[in-house]
Amino acid sequence: MSKPISRITFTPGQCGGKPCIRGMRIRVTDVLDLLACGLSFKEILEEMPDLEYEDIVACIQFATRKPDYPVVTV
Repeated sequence: MSKPISRITFTPGQCGGKPCIRGMRIRVTDVLDLLACGLSFKEILEEMPDLEYEDIVACIQFATRKPDYPVVTV
């Protein structure tokens, strides 16, 4: 099984180059918005039958990634 985060793709010219799932026109933000609205994994998978459980996990992992650099305050 591939690492979940590898399910996130960036394709210039598709969805404005925004992160999508496995090359489909389903953006990471689409899935995160549904989660934020309170939909369960099951409800999202019913709403978007092309998705897989691991795709939703990958979206959450992608959202939690933060740049790893020091923040300097003056």
